[in-house]
Amino acid sequence: MPQIFELLGYPASDNSEKVVQSRKKAFCPFMNATCDGGGNRFMSELLLKEHPELQMFFNSMETVPSGICSIQLSENTPPWIICPRRLLYMGSKANEDTFKGATQQRLLSKCNFPTGSRIGIWAETKVKYVKEQSTEDNALFDYTFDYVLSRLGRVSLESASIQTGMSENELKRKLTVAGYTLALVNGNIMIEDFPIGSPYIVEVMTSSTSGGNKRIRSCIPQSFEDCILGKPHNAPGINYRQVWARMASQMIVKSQAANTWGGYTIWILQDVLADYISNSTALDLKHFITEQLSEVNILSFSYSEKFKSPSKGDTIELTDSTLFAGPIRPYKDNQKISPSFQDIVLASVCPPKSVLLAALAKKSLSIIIQL
Repeated sequence: MPQIFELLGYPASDNSEKVVQSRKKAFCPFMNATCDGGGNRFMSELLLKEHPELQMFFNSMETVPSGICSIQLSENTPPWIICPRRLLYMGSKANEDTFKGATQQRLLSKCNFPTGSRIGIWAETKVKYVKEQSTEDNALFDYTFDYVLSRLGRVSLESASIQTGMSENELKRKLTVAGYTLALVNGNIMIEDFPIGSPYIVEVMTSSTSGGNKRIRSCIPQSFEDCILGKPHNAPGINYRQVWARMASQMIVKSQAANTWGGYTIWILQDVLADYISNSTALDLKHFITEQLSEVNILSFSYSEKFKSPSKGDTIELTDSTLFAGPIRPYKDNQKISPSFQDIVLASVCPPKSVLLAALAKKSLSIIIQL
Protein backbone atom coordinates (compact mmCIF):
# COMPACT_ATOMS: atom_id res chain seq x y z
CA MET A 1 0.00 0.00 0.00
CA PRO A 2 1.36 3.51 -0.81
CA GLN A 3 2.73 5.49 2.12
CA ILE A 4 3.52 9.15 2.74
CA PHE A 5 7.25 9.66 2.26
CA GLU A 6 7.63 13.38 3.04
CA LEU A 7 5.34 15.29 5.37
CA LEU A 8 5.55 19.09 5.67
CA GLY A 9 8.98 19.10 4.10
CA TYR A 10 10.72 16.27 5.94
CA PRO A 11 10.69 12.46 5.67
CA ALA A 12 7.65 11.14 7.55
CA SER A 13 9.97 8.81 9.49
CA ASP A 14 11.88 11.79 10.93
CA ASN A 15 10.51 12.66 14.37
CA SER A 16 13.50 14.62 15.62
CA GLU A 17 12.74 17.60 17.88
CA LYS A 18 13.55 20.13 15.15
CA VAL A 19 11.22 18.46 12.65
CA VAL A 20 8.34 17.98 15.10
CA GLN A 21 8.46 21.64 16.11
CA SER A 22 8.49 22.66 12.44
CA ARG A 23 5.46 20.44 11.75
CA LYS A 24 3.51 21.88 14.68
CA LYS A 25 3.64 25.22 12.85
CA ALA A 26 2.70 23.56 9.51
CA PHE A 27 5.90 25.15 8.22
CA CYS A 28 7.12 24.39 4.69
CA PRO A 29 10.93 24.60 4.46
CA PHE A 30 10.75 24.77 0.66
CA MET A 31 8.58 27.90 0.73
CA ASN A 32 10.06 29.33 3.93
CA ALA A 33 6.46 29.91 5.04
CA THR A 34 3.36 28.14 6.30
CA CYS A 35 2.34 25.28 4.00
CA ASP A 36 -0.37 26.23 1.51
CA GLY A 37 -1.11 22.68 0.40
CA GLY A 38 0.74 23.17 -2.87
CA GLY A 39 -1.42 26.08 -3.92
CA ASN A 40 -4.17 23.97 -5.51
CA ARG A 41 -5.31 21.54 -2.84
CA PHE A 42 -7.87 23.67 -1.03
CA MET A 43 -10.36 20.80 -0.80
CA SER A 44 -7.92 18.88 1.39
CA GLU A 45 -7.71 21.56 4.08
CA LEU A 46 -8.72 20.33 7.53
CA LEU A 47 -10.88 22.34 9.95
CA LEU A 48 -9.13 21.52 13.21
CA LYS A 49 -12.14 21.93 15.50
CA GLU A 50 -13.57 18.88 13.75
CA HIS A 51 -10.38 16.90 14.47
CA PRO A 52 -9.62 17.17 18.23
CA GLU A 53 -6.41 15.12 18.15
CA LEU A 54 -5.01 17.18 15.31
CA GLN A 55 -6.06 20.38 17.05
CA MET A 56 -3.88 19.42 20.00
CA PHE A 57 -0.92 18.98 17.66
CA PHE A 58 -1.50 22.24 15.74
CA ASN A 59 -2.65 24.08 18.88
CA SER A 60 -2.32 27.62 17.51
CA MET A 61 -4.13 27.08 14.21
CA GLU A 62 -7.75 26.88 13.08
CA THR A 63 -7.17 25.10 9.78
CA VAL A 64 -4.27 23.16 8.31
CA PRO A 65 -3.61 22.06 4.73
CA SER A 66 -2.82 18.42 4.06
CA GLY A 67 0.91 18.99 3.74
CA ILE A 68 1.95 15.84 1.91
CA CYS A 69 5.03 16.41 -0.25
CA SER A 70 5.61 12.98 -1.71
CA ILE A 71 4.26 9.42 -1.73
CA GLN A 72 6.19 6.16 -1.89
CA LEU A 73 4.27 3.45 -3.74
CA SER A 74 6.29 0.57 -2.32
CA GLU A 75 9.32 0.05 -0.12
CA ASN A 76 12.74 0.92 -1.59
CA THR A 77 11.24 2.62 -4.65
CA PRO A 78 11.73 6.35 -5.36
CA PRO A 79 8.94 8.54 -3.95
CA TRP A 80 6.64 10.45 -6.29
CA ILE A 81 6.53 14.20 -5.60
CA ILE A 82 2.92 15.45 -5.53
CA CYS A 83 3.49 19.04 -4.33
CA PRO A 84 4.97 21.61 -6.74
CA ARG A 85 6.45 23.60 -3.82
CA ARG A 86 8.56 20.61 -2.90
CA LEU A 87 10.04 20.41 -6.40
CA LEU A 88 10.63 24.12 -7.09
CA TYR A 89 9.43 27.30 -5.40
CA MET A 90 10.31 30.85 -6.48
CA GLY A 91 7.28 32.81 -5.26
CA SER A 92 6.95 35.93 -3.15
CA LYS A 93 7.73 34.12 0.13
CA ALA A 94 11.11 32.86 -1.06
CA ASN A 95 14.21 34.27 0.60
CA GLU A 96 17.93 34.22 -0.16
CA ASP A 97 18.29 30.70 1.23
CA THR A 98 15.48 29.47 -1.02
CA PHE A 99 17.47 30.43 -4.11
CA LYS A 100 20.46 28.48 -2.83
CA GLY A 101 18.40 25.31 -3.22
CA ALA A 102 19.61 22.67 -5.66
CA THR A 103 16.66 22.94 -8.05
CA GLN A 104 16.71 26.75 -8.10
CA GLN A 105 20.48 26.87 -8.69
CA ARG A 106 20.34 24.29 -11.46
CA LEU A 107 17.48 26.12 -13.19
CA LEU A 108 19.20 29.50 -13.03
CA SER A 109 22.40 27.97 -14.41
CA LYS A 110 20.45 27.08 -17.55
CA CYS A 111 19.09 30.60 -18.04
CA ASN A 112 21.47 32.71 -20.07
CA PHE A 113 21.30 35.78 -17.84
CA PRO A 114 24.45 37.96 -17.79
CA THR A 115 26.37 37.89 -14.52
CA GLY A 116 25.23 40.65 -12.19
CA SER A 117 21.77 40.96 -13.78
CA ARG A 118 18.74 41.88 -11.71
CA ILE A 119 16.17 39.19 -12.40
CA GLY A 120 12.45 39.63 -11.90
CA ILE A 121 10.19 36.66 -11.19
CA TRP A 122 6.44 36.74 -11.69
CA ALA A 123 4.34 33.85 -10.33
CA GLU A 124 1.03 32.61 -11.75
CA THR A 125 0.96 34.97 -14.74
CA LYS A 126 -2.16 34.61 -16.88
CA VAL A 127 -1.84 35.47 -20.57
CA LYS A 128 -5.02 35.65 -22.65
CA TYR A 129 -5.06 36.78 -26.27
CA VAL A 130 -7.63 36.61 -29.07
CA LYS A 131 -6.33 37.24 -32.57
CA GLU A 132 -7.86 40.27 -34.26
CA GLN A 133 -10.85 39.58 -36.51
CA SER A 134 -11.14 36.10 -35.07
CA THR A 135 -13.39 34.41 -32.56
CA GLU A 136 -12.33 32.74 -29.33
CA ASP A 137 -13.12 29.42 -30.95
CA ASN A 138 -10.43 29.59 -33.61
CA ALA A 139 -7.67 31.92 -32.41
CA LEU A 140 -7.43 31.89 -28.62
CA PHE A 141 -4.34 31.75 -26.42
CA ASP A 142 -5.37 31.41 -22.78
CA TYR A 143 -2.74 29.99 -20.43
CA THR A 144 -1.26 30.65 -17.00
CA PHE A 145 2.50 30.38 -16.52
CA ASP A 146 3.84 29.10 -13.19
CA TYR A 147 6.78 31.52 -13.28
CA VAL A 148 8.13 34.08 -15.73
CA LEU A 149 11.76 35.15 -15.34
CA SER A 150 13.21 38.22 -17.03
CA ARG A 151 16.05 40.69 -16.67
CA LEU A 152 15.03 44.02 -15.20
CA GLY A 153 16.02 47.48 -16.36
CA ARG A 154 14.99 51.13 -16.56
CA VAL A 155 12.62 51.79 -19.44
CA SER A 156 10.80 54.97 -20.48
CA LEU A 157 7.04 55.02 -20.20
CA GLU A 158 6.89 55.91 -23.89
CA SER A 159 8.93 52.84 -24.86
CA ALA A 160 6.98 50.55 -22.53
CA SER A 161 3.73 51.87 -24.00
CA ILE A 162 4.85 50.81 -27.47
CA GLN A 163 6.05 47.40 -26.21
CA THR A 164 2.83 46.60 -24.34
CA GLY A 165 0.40 48.05 -26.88
CA MET A 166 -1.21 50.16 -24.16
CA SER A 167 -1.68 53.92 -24.00
CA GLU A 168 0.72 55.73 -21.68
CA ASN A 169 -2.09 56.74 -19.31
CA GLU A 170 -3.53 53.24 -19.08
CA LEU A 171 -0.07 51.70 -18.62
CA LYS A 172 0.83 54.24 -15.94
CA ARG A 173 -2.31 53.36 -13.98
CA LYS A 174 -1.63 49.64 -14.16
CA LEU A 175 2.04 50.03 -13.23
CA THR A 176 1.09 52.09 -10.18
CA VAL A 177 -1.42 49.49 -8.99
CA ALA A 178 1.15 46.71 -9.54
CA GLY A 179 3.69 48.54 -7.38
CA TYR A 180 6.24 49.64 -9.99
CA THR A 181 8.34 52.74 -9.31
CA LEU A 182 8.06 55.60 -11.80
CA ALA A 183 10.36 58.62 -11.75
CA LEU A 184 10.81 61.78 -13.81
CA VAL A 185 14.30 61.78 -15.34
CA ASN A 186 15.36 64.62 -17.65
CA GLY A 187 11.73 65.30 -18.51
CA ASN A 188 10.89 61.69 -19.29
CA ILE A 189 8.87 59.32 -17.12
CA MET A 190 11.02 56.26 -16.45
CA ILE A 191 9.93 52.86 -15.11
CA GLU A 192 12.30 51.11 -12.72
CA ASP A 193 12.70 47.32 -12.86
CA PHE A 194 10.70 46.76 -16.04
CA PRO A 195 11.18 43.43 -17.87
CA ILE A 196 13.77 43.60 -20.64
CA GLY A 197 15.34 40.98 -22.87
CA SER A 198 14.22 37.40 -23.46
CA PRO A 199 11.78 35.78 -21.01
CA TYR A 200 12.15 32.34 -19.46
CA ILE A 201 8.88 30.54 -18.77
CA VAL A 202 9.13 27.94 -15.97
CA GLU A 203 6.48 25.25 -15.58
CA VAL A 204 6.52 22.92 -12.57
CA MET A 205 4.81 19.58 -13.20
CA THR A 206 4.29 17.16 -10.31
CA SER A 207 2.19 14.04 -10.04
CA SER A 208 -1.51 13.81 -9.26
CA THR A 209 -2.97 11.27 -6.85
CA SER A 210 -5.65 8.72 -7.62
CA GLY A 211 -8.06 10.17 -5.07
CA GLY A 212 -7.92 7.52 -2.38
CA ASN A 213 -10.57 5.47 -0.59
CA LYS A 214 -12.44 6.83 2.43
CA ARG A 215 -13.20 3.34 3.72
CA ILE A 216 -9.51 2.52 4.20
CA ARG A 217 -8.62 6.15 5.01
CA SER A 218 -6.34 6.62 2.02
CA CYS A 219 -7.76 9.99 0.93
CA ILE A 220 -5.26 12.84 1.24
CA PRO A 221 -6.75 14.49 4.39
CA GLN A 222 -7.21 11.13 6.16
CA SER A 223 -3.73 9.97 5.25
CA PHE A 224 -2.23 13.26 6.45
CA GLU A 225 -4.11 13.12 9.77
CA ASP A 226 -3.10 9.54 10.55
CA CYS A 227 0.54 10.15 9.62
CA ILE A 228 0.81 13.33 11.72
CA LEU A 229 -0.60 11.49 14.73
CA GLY A 230 1.85 8.63 14.30
CA LYS A 231 -0.83 6.09 13.44
CA PRO A 232 -0.56 3.44 10.71
CA HIS A 233 -1.69 5.13 7.51
CA ASN A 234 -2.53 4.47 3.88
CA ALA A 235 -1.88 6.93 1.07
CA PRO A 236 -3.51 7.27 -2.37
CA GLY A 237 -1.75 6.04 -5.47
CA ILE A 238 -0.46 8.08 -8.41
CA ASN A 239 -2.66 8.97 -11.37
CA TYR A 240 0.01 8.62 -14.05
CA ARG A 241 -2.14 9.24 -17.10
CA GLN A 242 -3.71 12.44 -15.79
CA VAL A 243 -0.26 13.92 -15.23
CA TRP A 244 0.88 13.02 -18.74
CA ALA A 245 -2.32 14.37 -20.30
CA ARG A 246 -2.01 17.73 -18.52
CA MET A 247 1.57 18.11 -19.63
CA ALA A 248 1.08 16.94 -23.22
CA SER A 249 -1.73 19.44 -23.76
CA GLN A 250 0.47 22.40 -22.83
CA MET A 251 4.07 21.46 -23.56
CA ILE A 252 4.18 22.36 -27.23
CA VAL A 253 2.01 25.49 -26.98
CA LYS A 254 3.88 27.08 -24.07
CA SER A 255 7.25 26.23 -25.61
CA GLN A 256 6.18 27.70 -28.96
CA ALA A 257 5.03 30.90 -27.25
CA ALA A 258 8.34 31.43 -25.45
CA ASN A 259 10.26 30.75 -28.67
CA THR A 260 8.13 33.38 -30.46
CA TRP A 261 9.07 35.88 -27.74
CA GLY A 262 12.79 35.11 -28.14
CA GLY A 263 12.96 33.08 -24.95
CA TYR A 264 12.55 29.55 -23.63
CA THR A 265 10.10 27.46 -21.65
CA ILE A 266 11.66 25.04 -19.16
CA TRP A 267 9.57 22.26 -17.66
CA ILE A 268 10.61 21.14 -14.18
CA LEU A 269 9.69 17.59 -13.26
CA GLN A 270 10.87 14.45 -11.49
CA ASP A 271 12.83 11.61 -13.09
CA VAL A 272 10.11 9.01 -12.41
CA LEU A 273 7.62 11.16 -14.32
CA ALA A 274 10.12 11.62 -17.16
CA ASP A 275 10.55 7.83 -17.29
CA TYR A 276 6.78 7.36 -17.39
CA ILE A 277 6.48 9.75 -20.34
CA SER A 278 9.22 7.85 -22.19
CA ASN A 279 7.53 4.51 -21.51
CA SER A 280 3.96 5.53 -22.32
CA THR A 281 4.41 7.75 -25.41
CA ALA A 282 6.56 7.75 -28.53
CA LEU A 283 8.74 10.44 -26.92
CA ASP A 284 11.89 8.65 -25.74
CA LEU A 285 13.61 11.32 -23.68
CA LYS A 286 16.95 9.48 -23.76
CA HIS A 287 17.34 10.81 -27.33
CA PHE A 288 17.29 14.40 -26.03
CA ILE A 289 19.88 14.45 -23.22
CA THR A 290 21.99 17.60 -23.63
CA GLU A 291 23.45 20.59 -21.81
CA GLN A 292 21.99 23.29 -24.09
CA LEU A 293 18.45 24.64 -24.21
CA SER A 294 16.44 24.13 -27.37
CA GLU A 295 12.84 24.67 -28.53
CA VAL A 296 11.39 22.36 -25.86
CA ASN A 297 13.15 21.82 -22.54
CA ILE A 298 12.63 19.44 -19.63
CA LEU A 299 14.81 19.71 -16.53
CA SER A 300 14.39 16.49 -14.58
CA PHE A 301 15.38 16.06 -10.92
CA SER A 302 16.00 12.87 -8.95
CA TYR A 303 16.23 11.71 -5.34
CA SER A 304 18.91 9.26 -6.61
CA GLU A 305 19.66 6.99 -3.60
CA LYS A 306 19.16 9.65 -0.94
CA PHE A 307 15.61 8.60 -0.15
CA LYS A 308 16.92 5.31 1.26
CA SER A 309 18.83 6.84 4.17
CA PRO A 310 17.81 10.49 4.73
CA SER A 311 19.64 12.55 7.35
CA LYS A 312 17.69 13.42 10.50
CA GLY A 313 16.53 17.03 10.73
CA ASP A 314 17.26 17.82 7.08
CA THR A 315 15.25 18.04 3.89
CA ILE A 316 16.44 15.92 0.97
CA GLU A 317 18.13 18.03 -1.71
CA LEU A 318 17.42 16.97 -5.29
CA THR A 319 20.97 17.50 -6.53
CA ASP A 320 20.88 15.03 -9.44
CA SER A 321 19.35 16.46 -12.62
CA THR A 322 19.19 15.87 -16.37
CA LEU A 323 18.28 18.31 -19.15
CA PHE A 324 16.28 16.97 -22.08
CA ALA A 325 15.98 19.44 -24.96
CA GLY A 326 15.13 19.29 -28.62
CA PRO A 327 13.01 20.57 -31.53
CA ILE A 328 9.24 20.83 -31.55
CA ARG A 329 8.90 19.41 -35.07
CA PRO A 330 10.88 16.62 -36.76
CA TYR A 331 13.40 17.34 -39.49
CA LYS A 332 15.27 15.17 -42.02
CA ASP A 333 18.71 14.00 -40.93
CA ASN A 334 20.53 11.86 -43.54
CA GLN A 335 17.17 11.00 -45.10
CA LYS A 336 15.83 9.87 -41.71
CA ILE A 337 13.14 11.70 -39.78
CA SER A 338 14.58 12.92 -36.50
CA PRO A 339 12.75 12.44 -33.19
CA SER A 340 10.99 15.53 -31.85
CA PHE A 341 8.85 16.58 -28.93
CA GLN A 342 5.72 16.24 -31.05
CA ASP A 343 6.18 12.52 -30.38
CA ILE A 344 4.63 13.06 -26.94
CA VAL A 345 1.18 12.98 -28.55
CA LEU A 346 1.88 9.63 -30.26
CA ALA A 347 1.30 6.23 -28.69
CA SER A 348 4.33 4.25 -27.55
CA VAL A 349 2.89 1.17 -29.28
CA CYS A 350 -0.15 0.41 -31.47
CA PRO A 351 -1.68 -3.08 -31.22
CA PRO A 352 -2.33 -5.14 -34.36
CA LYS A 353 -5.86 -5.14 -35.80
CA SER A 354 -6.34 -8.66 -34.45
CA VAL A 355 -6.50 -7.20 -30.93
CA LEU A 356 -9.39 -4.93 -31.98
CA LEU A 357 -11.22 -7.82 -33.65
CA ALA A 358 -10.71 -9.98 -30.56
CA ALA A 359 -12.23 -7.23 -28.39
CA LEU A 360 -15.23 -6.89 -30.74
CA ALA A 361 -15.68 -10.66 -30.75
CA LYS A 362 -16.11 -10.59 -26.97
CA LYS A 363 -18.67 -7.76 -26.96
CA SER A 364 -22.32 -7.85 -27.99
CA LEU A 365 -23.43 -5.66 -30.91
CA SER A 366 -25.21 -2.53 -29.75
CA ILE A 367 -27.30 -2.10 -32.88
CA ILE A 368 -27.32 -2.79 -36.63
CA ILE A 369 -28.48 -0.19 -39.17
CA GLN A 370 -29.13 -0.39 -42.91
CA LEU A 371 -28.02 2.50 -45.14
